[in-house]
Amino acid sequence: MNEMRAIIEQLKAANVAYYQESREIMSNYDYDKLYDKLVDMEKETGVIYSDSPTQSVANDFLDFLPKEKHEKKMLSLDKTKSVETLKSWISDKDGILSWKLDGLTVVLTYDNGELQKAVTRGNGTTGEIITQNVSRCKGVPLKIPYKEKLILRGEAVISYTDFDRINSQIEDVGARYKNPRNLASGSIRLLDASESQKRNVQVIIFRLISGSKFKTMDKQFNWLSEIGFNVVEHYPVNKDNIEECVKFFKRKIENNDIPTDGLVVSYNNTDYGNSLGNTSKFERHSFAFKWKDEVAETTLKKIEWSPSRTGLLNPVAIFEPVELEGTTVSRASVHNISIIKELKLGIGDTIKVIKSNMIIPQIVENSTKSNNLDIPKQCPICGGDTNIICSNDTEVLMCMNTHCPEKLIGKFVHFCERDAMNIEGMSEATVDFLVKKGWLKTFKDFYNLSQYKATWMSIPGFGKKSVEKLFLSIEKSKQVSPERLLYALGIPKIGRSQSREIFNHFDTWDDLIKSMKEKFDFSKLDGFGDVLNKSIYDWFKEDYKSEEIEQLVKILVFEEKIKTEELLSLTNKTFVITGSLNKFSNRNDLKSTIETHGGKVTGSVTSKTHYLINNDTTSNSSKNKKAKELGIPIISEEEFLTLL
Repeated sequence: MNEMRAIIEQLKAANVAYYQESREIMSNYDYDKLYDKLVDMEKETGVIYSDSPTQSVANDFLDFLPKEKHEKKMLSLDKTKSVETLKSWISDKDGILSWKLDGLTVVLTYDNGELQKAVTRGNGTTGEIITQNVSRCKGVPLKIPYKEKLILRGEAVISYTDFDRINSQIEDVGARYKNPRNLASGSIRLLDASESQKRNVQVIIFRLISGSKFKTMDKQFNWLSEIGFNVVEHYPVNKDNIEECVKFFKRKIENNDIPTDGLVVSYNNTDYGNSLGNTSKFERHSFAFKWKDEVAETTLKKIEWSPSRTGLLNPVAIFEPVELEGTTVSRASVHNISIIKELKLGIGDTIKVIKSNMIIPQIVENSTKSNNLDIPKQCPICGGDTNIICSNDTEVLMCMNTHCPEKLIGKFVHFCERDAMNIEGMSEATVDFLVKKGWLKTFKDFYNLSQYKATWMSIPGFGKKSVEKLFLSIEKSKQVSPERLLYALGIPKIGRSQSREIFNHFDTWDDLIKSMKEKFDFSKLDGFGDVLNKSIYDWFKEDYKSEEIEQLVKILVFEEKIKTEELLSLTNKTFVITGSLNKFSNRNDLKSTIETHGGKVTGSVTSKTHYLINNDTTSNSSKNKKAKELGIPIISEEEFLTLL
């Protein structure tokens, strides 16, 4: 019984970390292994404790959010890793097979055609009210044509693309999110609702609870799509084709940008499914399918330390090649020093590897546990000293040399980006070349490259024309707005919108520097807080070299700030962009034009939208339909240009 109690406490601790704190202390593989072991022990002994995770739904409560009881209790789904079990379960009924989305479950309630509230799953009985945040998520219409009461369940998720983008902007590796699910869960429950929107949180509907005349899931999904919702990808199945359909989903996993944790099969006839009721923990209308992890045993050959632009040295395990899920695998990220210590890794150890969610190779077990791995004391790139740093309870290895080429390259690439100094043609490969030649050590060095021009032109791979073009671009970049320069410096947590907000408050660069000397409190600005305030002062304290930045500023010509009264009719106007463009090279160009003239661009059509820009004004896209329902003008690029 002591072992059973120990497993229960481990699983409960993992549930608290995962659902309430949006972090992981145990991999899905290890959790499932312990959970299955607990189920077996309960069957063998006949003993089931009241606090066993097999008997209760984990809760995701945060103390500061208001709570509300669900109209219908939210339970979990029983699960299997066997397709034969799915066949037996579906029997002679028709079903719907869909992704099991991996995010935060929310309940949306509409009445009289408007979103009334959004509530988290919570403990299944009571959830947290997060209406303001969810109303800004993609896929959540504020108004719909259906006027009766409608209750839906969906999953708030963040795509892998957005997850990688957001993590890449967080220099403190210990503060980075472990997976998209944690990021989505944390974002949707922030007090600052605009942050959910910035992070591109989207809600995908997976079940209609009440309010539709349709009695089958396929028709319900079609109807929900027509009135503006994003619905989960799904296909009709029966016992004869479900195995093939499972294989179809399996083939799609690697290129699926939305995080998933398996599949769900449901009875298509919702009246039949609901009539089956539930157990104390599981709904009977649906059944979950989780991929059976294919485990391969191999030998650890070495650990490579892969440098990042922030100075972080990422450990990558290199092992004897093995076949997993139809591909040859020979390397897996170990992420950080803490995991190396937890696995007690050593060269020559016998390790077990899986593909997590059938995508990412992962070491799940070390049979040898020699624990003899040497952590490098020098950076493999620059030879500078390394240091183990603890951040958010995670130990990571950092290169401490501020002039490490990898750090400089990352800093300079960001400096040249379109939304920063916009030095066209200055690719990462070119920056890498300039840093390694020793020509580029500080920001101002971009504007002193002419001394190397003749040598540069003579180097194979460049040529006179390409170098001349780069110098024209560098010269052009000297004329810049203060907000673009601030963004270009790469201050942690200060993105484009934060830089813009700062210079909505300050007129000039000198005003900013002067106010900082007087200890201006940035937390007073819209959307800022103590964290951003500290980030700005920490960066200027540690990285701001007065002489270097002053010299850079002397080279630049700041664009005069456009006064509010000088703006044209886009001031305080909100736009949504959809479809292909003809006049503008891409959406960023159009977005920049709108913002330059005082307007704002959002991702979804709401009652607050002033214009939807779509060259195909007659299309049946969901955004066009939404705009028409709300009476919002749909204009082409040509019509947009007349507003300027």
